[in-house]
Amino acid sequence: MNLSQHNQFSSKASQLLSWGHWFTFANIGLALLISLSYLFADSPPTTYIGITYMVVTWLSHTSFIAFLAFVLTVFPLSLVFPYPQHIRGMAAVIATIGASILTLDAYVYFNLGYHLNASALPEIISLLWHRLTTSPALTTLLAGSIVLLILGFQLTVSNFTWHHLGRLKQFKFARYAGSFLVICFALSHSIHIWADANLKFDITKQDNVLPLSYPTTAKSLLAKNDLLDVESYEQAHNVKINNQGINYQIPTPLAKCEDYNAAKVDILVFDNDEQLAKFVASNQGIYKNQQFLQPTDHSDMLFGLVYGLPAFYKTDIIEQQTLPVWQSQRRSVEVYGIDELSFINEQAHKDSTIRVIKANESATVRDDATEFFAFSVSQNSNEIVTTSTLYSSDKFISKVNGLIQPSDIIATALGQYLNCNALAEQTMLGKNLYSKSNNIGVNYSQGVVIAYKKDRITLIDRDGNFRNISAAEGFSIEQGLDIPFLVHSIKKLKTFSQ
Repeated sequence: MNLSQHNQFSSKASQLLSWGHWFTFANIGLALLISLSYLFADSPPTTYIGITYMVVTWLSHTSFIAFLAFVLTVFPLSLVFPYPQHIRGMAAVIATIGASILTLDAYVYFNLGYHLNASALPEIISLLWHRLTTSPALTTLLAGSIVLLILGFQLTVSNFTWHHLGRLKQFKFARYAGSFLVICFALSHSIHIWADANLKFDITKQDNVLPLSYPTTAKSLLAKNDLLDVESYEQAHNVKINNQGINYQIPTPLAKCEDYNAAKVDILVFDNDEQLAKFVASNQGIYKNQQFLQPTDHSDMLFGLVYGLPAFYKTDIIEQQTLPVWQSQRRSVEVYGIDELSFINEQAHKDSTIRVIKANESATVRDDATEFFAFSVSQNSNEIVTTSTLYSSDKFISKVNGLIQPSDIIATALGQYLNCNALAEQTMLGKNLYSKSNNIGVNYSQGVVIAYKKDRITLIDRDGNFRNISAAEGFSIEQGLDIPFLVHSIKKLKTFSQ
């Protein structure tokens, strides 16, 4: 009697194990279908070996995740609790949860560029909440339909494979398919090892495309976003963050500025601290903020100050002599002492609304100026960015928490003083300091991506390496890459190049 019960138990466990293989095989197909969205989320590889790697990695890695999920969940349950009807139901529910999470991860990756993770939880919740509040009925219907479709698929597959287990065992293609996936798995890792050793960024830029894959490095992140001069690296091991061939795309249609304020703003940029000190001493009612973050390259800094954009777009804009798209007859800008941008003055109107002046010690503010800003250029050529003091007639500027960039000054002038905030948000990466809600930002200077979050500044240099520094003190911070934050920053940097 005991022997008979043992044999019956073993038979059920054996049948469930065989069923589990076919159930997993069906879920591998579903996972491959869902994970196709990852492959279309980024720019595709451009070489045959890159395409081959993408395909074999997609097949093997996705299959491995599905198989591992079965081994860690359904397989132990079928051994401990070998009751077919219950196991099949539980397996369908578990697989539905897993496939739903994979679908959610694919949606997040397609929109944000990174996978589900705790460090990016606020951004992920914001994305989902925005989707829900924009069209609540449609979003609820779509999400519910997807989950129900997956559950229906799982229940159908679970029952079909169990009731046709004998016939399925006669098929040999599953054995060949398993061997093929194992070969793909080995080939994928072999290609990646070779690519990592030989600097083949068309392959290594695919790190972290699929969930639970290779960790992202600074180089692969830049290559993935087409910011890495791969050809230069392969020829001379000299990586350069690539902004060549970037075409500045003017946003259209431009937002209207109906409630325009007739303000006048002067922005004075002094050559040194001594000239700035004399100006400050001769003006009353002036306030300061000591968290002014500016590039040490004067040309890059002045470009950002006038256009409200990082120097990532400087080459194309200057070559094409593209005027600031936000200016009009009522809100024109004029520059003094900035030869590189002197073409702007050809379209400037008399008594311009905004003046940007490369000032000397005798410079003064217009008598009818509504607001003014003043600061000195950086004298530190050893760093990419530095913090200094910004002076303004606007008391609010002294109360701003967090870092202020030159692009924020022009964005505040247009968005707040001229009351064209929608236009400023549409045409600039600088932020109106009156509506700045978070202490994060991105810039670009001397071929270096500059991304800051609170006091931490991350610099990804022209060698594809990165370092973190403190904005307040300048010392190095030993911390790894914050991938979600950097992905968001790079996407922000490329806003006008899409």
